Amino acid sequence: MATRKYTKIPGSERQPMPGASKSGALDPNELMHVTLVLRSRAGGKKQPSLEKLIAKGERLSREEYQARYGADPADIAQVSAFASGHGLAVSQVNAAARTMALTGRAADFAKAFQVSLERYEYPGGAYRGRTGSVCIPADLSHIVVSVHGLDNRPQAQAHFRLAQANPQATSVTYTPLQIAAAYKFPAGDGTGQTIGIIELGGGYTQADLQNYFQGLKLAVPTVISVSVDGAQNQPDGDPNGPDTEVALDIEVAGAVAPGATIVVYFAPNTDAGFLDAINQAATDNVHKPSVISISWGGPESSWTAQSLQSYNSALQAAAAVGVTVCVACGDNGSSDGVSDGKYHVDFPASSPYSLACGGTSLQISGSNITSEVVWNDGASGGATGGGVSDTFPLPSYQSKAKVPTSANKGKFKGRGVPDVAGDADPATGYDVQSDGSNFTVGGTSAVAPLWAGLIALCNEGLGKPVGYFNTNLYQTVATAKGTFRDITSGNNGHFKAGTGWDPCTGWGSPVGTAIQSALAPLYKKKKK
Repeated sequence: MATRKYTKIPGSERQPMPGASKSGALDPNELMHVTLVLRSRAGGKKQPSLEKLIAKGERLSREEYQARYGADPADIAQVSAFASGHGLAVSQVNAAARTMALTGRAADFAKAFQVSLERYEYPGGAYRGRTGSVCIPADLSHIVVSVHGLDNRPQAQAHFRLAQANPQATSVTYTPLQIAAAYKFPAGDGTGQTIGIIELGGGYTQADLQNYFQGLKLAVPTVISVSVDGAQNQPDGDPNGPDTEVALDIEVAGAVAPGATIVVYFAPNTDAGFLDAINQAATDNVHKPSVISISWGGPESSWTAQSLQSYNSALQAAAAVGVTVCVACGDNGSSDGVSDGKYHVDFPASSPYSLACGGTSLQISGSNITSEVVWNDGASGGATGGGVSDTFPLPSYQSKAKVPTSANKGKFKGRGVPDVAGDADPATGYDVQSDGSNFTVGGTSAVAPLWAGLIALCNEGLGKPVGYFNTNLYQTVATAKGTFRDITSGNNGHFKAGTGWDPCTGWGSPVGTAIQSALAPLYKKKKK
């Protein structure tokens, strides 16, 4: 029998996690879950690229998207045969997302993809890891785009921060209702809308939600948990852990749009789990979210090139089917927490298909804003993320936004982050209940669900989903009078706020009613 020729998957190279070291051999019988992304069936066919379709403002139903841009059944069959030949089982196929989930033994995965899998330890945990490239049979190299999950290190961080007791600082706590009133959110409660929330750990209890919303004199919104790759709604009782992230996301979005259904997609915090959650939410034909909130991410430099592109494709799919994806842009300023002296932006916020959400420090008197500046607590605290992507080129919608060139990559003209902003300073933070206690919480994690709630209200008022928001944001909404509070004071480390768009707060914080009014004439013309 002839030996099958293998080839490397471009962009699949991995290095050990910073601070990690090998700690021994991996159990060859360890059960694993791995996700493969396949090519689009649209390849070579006479139909517009997704990029062109989205740029024109067109939308597809989820069924149309699968039929035109999903995986080809012949490709799925060919990959299934490869998996079976290596003792691996196909546990799930998402043809619309072009993904196949394989399960099996570590030894079989190592042989199938020609990788060496080992156990690594780092301060605070351990993971199954690999170095170098993933390989695939040459006859499948034109079919398999990327492979995720051979390495199961923690991929993303939650972008929330608890308020710290500081007797020398003046701090205040707001409810999401107070913040929504200050930002003049439009009337409505989100009835008829579904907000999807991606979570990579933790959980919530119905008792916490009941107490929280009753305290706001609101009906408890309908919250549905969806398991992705076996993860569950599983509170751990740690206020510094993901429970607080889950509570923040649900309670902010739910307070702003209590009539909306909230669907929480719980996934493992791995490269495969995060990708599968985004794909499941975008292609969900049961719950059909019209807006998705993501409060997790990491510096672009912490992702493989194949992951950056496959996640971007998942977010592009969401845009194509008319879903707005609001993403927190990080809490570590212009470095995004990387200690190499360079400037970094957070991903997936830096995807051109994300509505990247930056942070401000907000002071309110009654329902009036008395002060709003860039959130930056100084060297010892957090600051809003923002800057210029080293991965994604400047999108056409930002061509007139005066985005600076990247200082890291030969003056690369990259995607500017963020697009919009909202209150994120823990010292002017949000009241949140989790694990039976109340906390004051900030971070750009709060801004993503805040904007998701605003989009849900706009969807309700317009009678149809806003969908992919970025093009209309830059070309029409942000240039209309009074739609944003332009934040012109402060910095996030390297970048300074200024008139118009800037790499700290984007266009600024919202004036909700004006944004909805600016969108209204655009959506009267839409057929879908």
